[in-house]
Amino acid sequence: MLRRSLLLTAAMIASGGVARGDALIDRLCQGGLCLLLRHAHTEPGTGDPPGFRLDDCATQRNLDAVGRSQARAIGERLKQLRVPVGRVWSSAWCRCRETAELIGYGPVQHYPPLDSFFEDRSRADQQRTDMLAFIRDWRGPSNALLVTHQVNITAVAQVLPRSGEIVVMTPAAGMLGRLPPPQPGDVDAW
Repeated sequence: MLRRSLLLTAAMIASGGVARGDALIDRLCQGGLCLLLRHAHTEPGTGDPPGFRLDDCATQRNLDAVGRSQARAIGERLKQLRVPVGRVWSSAWCRCRETAELIGYGPVQHYPPLDSFFEDRSRADQQRTDMLAFIRDWRGPSNALLVTHQVNITAVAQVLPRSGEIVVMTPAAGMLGRLPPPQPGDVDAW
């Protein structure tokens, strides 16, 4: 196990500190990481329509058919690779909750720091601090899946994720790597 961890660390150093390909998948299979997932593909637009309400999905920008298929594909691929996911948390927004539910790893729990602050940037610093504390403190034998928004992931990892992309975070080293969103029919992504 120590030899494997040293090899993964060497691979990360050689790639500029970001694990890629098999090295990233091998590390994910060991557990103990946080997977920050930007919700799957949505209807066209940015943010939400004026007057949207969190208690009414019909007032929000939601997943489209591509996004629903993408979310299912993410879950299937993680399971196929035997990536252990123990707990799933989500933003309150319907597009995040639906993504989390379609991935199919069990009950989805709301975690307020994952809520979008796109419309209210005054919450950004506190939510970033709370998300970083969660990542730093995660000690599960499996991985935690956190389904959220682009602004939240960018605030934490300093990257701009695409819809359906996973940014893998480790408590000690920050961003470990990225898993691109699956494309329709691409069963061998990652």
